[in-house]
Amino acid sequence: MARFREFALVWALVTSLGAAALGQTAATPPGNGSTGNPSTGNPSTGNPSAGNPSADNPSTDQGAGLSIAPEKLPDTYPQDPYRAELYATGDYVPVLQWRVQSGALPPGITLDESGELRGAAQRAGEFEFVVAVRDGGKPQQAVQKVFVIKVVEALKVEWKVPAHVTANRIDGSVAVTNTTRDDMDLTFDVKAVAENGRATEIGYQRFPLKRGTAGMTLPFGETLPHGAYVVYVNVVGEVAKRNTIYRQGMQTSGPLQVAVGP
Repeated sequence: MARFREFALVWALVTSLGAAALGQTAATPPGNGSTGNPSTGNPSTGNPSAGNPSADNPSTDQGAGLSIAPEKLPDTYPQDPYRAELYATGDYVPVLQWRVQSGALPPGITLDESGELRGAAQRAGEFEFVVAVRDGGKPQQAVQKVFVIKVVEALKVEWKVPAHVTANRIDGSVAVTNTTRDDMDLTFDVKAVAENGRATEIGYQRFPLKRGTAGMTLPFGETLPHGAYVVYVNVVGEVAKRNTIYRQGMQTSGPLQVAVGP
């Protein structure tokens, strides 16, 4: 009887220990989660270049960040010192290189690689040209822009009342405009030249023509002997401080006939 109890106690102990061992084994997961794929639980360990462009993976939208200013260039007039600065805006890499891509600048004005226009126009006109600029990036950005420089006459002269014959006289008037920033010493001279080459003064003035004067009327007229005359108008403006002289001239399209003697 005592031996049977001893055997029962041993069997109970063995059974208890086996159940405990089986429970621990079932609770333990097969393997350690930290030894799995590191990228599944930690997105920061994925591809570092995804969504993060670098110098080795530059944007393909070249030129989008670079543009040329200003919108337009100032007008000028012949022999006037001219200076204007082209500059870039947007996202770009210095240093910039500028050049005239096509078209023509006014004769006497040049564009250097730094983007500065300088010089003095030699003649009036409207000059259209294309400017191109490149930055210092790798790859480079490059853009172009069309500009116009208007070179207006410094001294404008036009008929106010065209030369005409009234009885034994030739009369008329002109309008004079000073488009420069300077006052000028103006000489206004009108001659009627006969068929034999004889010239008769029919108008003369000399006075300071103020800067910005527009359409000043200058009359002329004189009684003349019988004959046919071509009328010549000569206007000279001098700017002494710049040692500059502007000249304009006009003439009648043909001879004017004075049929009545004085």
